Amino acid sequence: MFIFDRMLVGGLRFVFDKLAQVAEGELNDGERLRERLLDAQLRHELGELTDDDLAEVEREVLTRLREVEEARRAAAGDTGGGPLPPDAKVTGIEVTFGGDD
Repeated sequence: MFIFDRMLVGGLRFVFDKLAQVAEGELNDGERLRERLLDAQLRHELGELTDDDLAEVEREVLTRLREVEEARRAAAGDTGGGPLPPDAKVTGIEVTFGGDD
């Protein structure tokens, strides 16, 4: 019985560790953050988001991107500035679509 309990707990721990790694990877994925920003801008153009909602999403995403970049640089031993200055503002994203409407 002890061996079975230990295997069960070990298996659950393995699964939860993998889930935590995936969640952390998605949280710190710059590409996903950029996709979120692009999605918010498209929703704003479609009228689904107000100007204030878009500004809030931009603030959150850019703050998280700075944090991710600073953590990446700190892990690499680079103490230089982040990819964007603190007063940077995204004013637009260019998108090209080559498919059918």
